[in-house]
Amino acid sequence: MFRVAAGTEMTPELLAEYMTKHKTEISQRYQKLHDAYENKYQISSLEKKPDWKPDNRIPVNFAKYITDTMNGFFIGIPVKTTCDDETVSEYLEFLDQYNDQDDNNAELSKVCSIYGKGYEMYYVDDQGNIGITYLTPMDAFMIYDDSILEHPLFFIRHYKDADNVEWGSWSDGRVVQHFVNRGSYKWVGEPKIHGFEGVPAVEFVENEERMGIFESALPMIDAYNKAISEKANDVDYFADAYLKILGAALEEGELEQLRQRRIINFDGEDSSKLVVEFLQKPNGDTTQENLINRLEKLIFQISMVANISDENFGGSSGIALRYKLLAMSNLAKAKERKFTSGMNRRYKLIFSNPVSGMQKDAWVGIKYRFTQNYPANILEESQIAGNLAGITSQETQLKVLSIVDNVQQEIERIEEEQDSIGYSTDYPTNRTVDESEGTAGDIGGAVTEVQGKALNGAQTQSLIAIMSQFSAGSLTEGQAVNLISTAIGISKEEARSILNGEL
Repeated sequence: MFRVAAGTEMTPELLAEYMTKHKTEISQRYQKLHDAYENKYQISSLEKKPDWKPDNRIPVNFAKYITDTMNGFFIGIPVKTTCDDETVSEYLEFLDQYNDQDDNNAELSKVCSIYGKGYEMYYVDDQGNIGITYLTPMDAFMIYDDSILEHPLFFIRHYKDADNVEWGSWSDGRVVQHFVNRGSYKWVGEPKIHGFEGVPAVEFVENEERMGIFESALPMIDAYNKAISEKANDVDYFADAYLKILGAALEEGELEQLRQRRIINFDGEDSSKLVVEFLQKPNGDTTQENLINRLEKLIFQISMVANISDENFGGSSGIALRYKLLAMSNLAKAKERKFTSGMNRRYKLIFSNPVSGMQKDAWVGIKYRFTQNYPANILEESQIAGNLAGITSQETQLKVLSIVDNVQQEIERIEEEQDSIGYSTDYPTNRTVDESEGTAGDIGGAVTEVQGKALNGAQTQSLIAIMSQFSAGSLTEGQAVNLISTAIGISKEEARSILNGEL
């Protein structure tokens, strides 16, 4: 993190100083992380072996696997951004659609996982709307003041054109100024007021230490790549072994290509003791496999990201699966807090610009919903939701179901369906059956227990409603039987007996 004294003014000299520091950081750290994600590891740059030796270079891209797996789990399901204020909610929806923010959030999250941090920059585009774009630490950096709160002072973005000339811009809390580097840094044009109350950029971080998710595991990934490459070399050695000839002399010309033909010859006087056989290299396969397996386990253990491709995952379900994903879930929760902080600063800046048309403090009412992307077992979820009937509220029941995105909307749909068909479901709603009307109360007294099975309140209520509707002629016998069977978990034969008063 770069820090200067509060009140420092940007000058070409100050810009040159921190651009140098930033480029050093890129070369010493960020480029290495960038290369790892793109499958460019240390194994590819090692000194070449002699031509006659196998020289396999096998980089295994754990960095990309770890990064993409974590971000699929963390933000594979897009963040839901809502607000009770309808005006704010409508503007948020427009802003997200206009800037393709679901994709921006996903890419920004990936950048944070690779480098430990990433940036969002805000601007007013040619259409008069607020634009949002993400940047990596390879392309931008922030300078903070030296206060305990670390207020952003300057945001610098830079790039090179086709002629390898460096261009860029810096922003403070009031203006944006473009620059060019042709031997020295110089301002281009006049500074322009950007309209935001603060530096128009936000730094998002993976964690407080700003470390990439696979950064601590890089030494082990390099060791793994070396081990598996040497194993491939050994396979080549075994496939092309040396021929040993003892007790026979070969012509000088036949020995010139010893290495190429892989023949070892030792002269002998007794031709009766001629030995011709292939040399066998000691088998170190077990040692190699143990090392490779140990390194693989350590890579996932240190990164705290689950190896989803592990065959043991296939048979896991329910609580067992959640235990296996617990470490990754903890990482996701910590990242969620950091991401929420960044998003708060995002909307605080955006709403401060008059172009947004929003009240400056309206961002306080914005809510974010992050949903971890667990493998869904709909059958198991529905069973749990059904067992909660009569114990918890309908809202709590529906929250168990991963297929329900918006609980309140789902409750409204249920109530609308109840109004249209005239009967209740297993789920208790605001529109409950009045047990005091007609025969409902009488039925209720008779059905609180079915063949020794005690019914909960919701099941009893549903049964009363179905039988009342059947008595009134609103349901056919077949419809009523199916509804009773589903509502209280009995066979259709038992349901028909109840309906006909046989039980």
